[in-house]
Amino acid sequence: MRTWLQRFANGVGGGLFLALFVVFLVQITARFGFNKPLAWTDEAAVILYVWVILWGAAMMVPEREHVVFDLLWNSVGRRGKQVMAVVGHSVIGGLALWALPATWDYVTFMSREGTPVLGLPFMWVFMPFVLLLVALALRSAWAVWQALRGRGLEAELRV
Repeated sequence: MRTWLQRFANGVGGGLFLALFVVFLVQITARFGFNKPLAWTDEAAVILYVWVILWGAAMMVPEREHVVFDLLWNSVGRRGKQVMAVVGHSVIGGLALWALPATWDYVTFMSREGTPVLGLPFMWVFMPFVLLLVALALRSAWAVWQALRGRGLEAELRV
């Protein structure tokens, strides 16, 4: 089930990136090939870029690829790593959970406003940030559980 979900998330991310690439090609062709810039391509590219970045960070990038303080991590023993993992993931997950209600409120409030050219409700432009917060909270809860069980602490982090 987990591999299927990861494949699905990767497929959505790849599809978003492909859509961004196609919109970018249309934009270049219209602007430089026909000397007729299209306003909708600029807006679509920005929206897709936001979605690609936030979707990728939330669903596709494995935890080991995120920024870590490996000098500090590598300098402590197993118990220190366990404490650091529990505290660090608790803070990140807690902040994501704390921000979620206000973020959801803002995103749903923005459904009344539309983008200037496409008229797409801003709710759909900002929705990936909500997904990112939910993913952070879930990943952090899982990481705290794993750290409390003593799993994932033995590997030394390297660039």
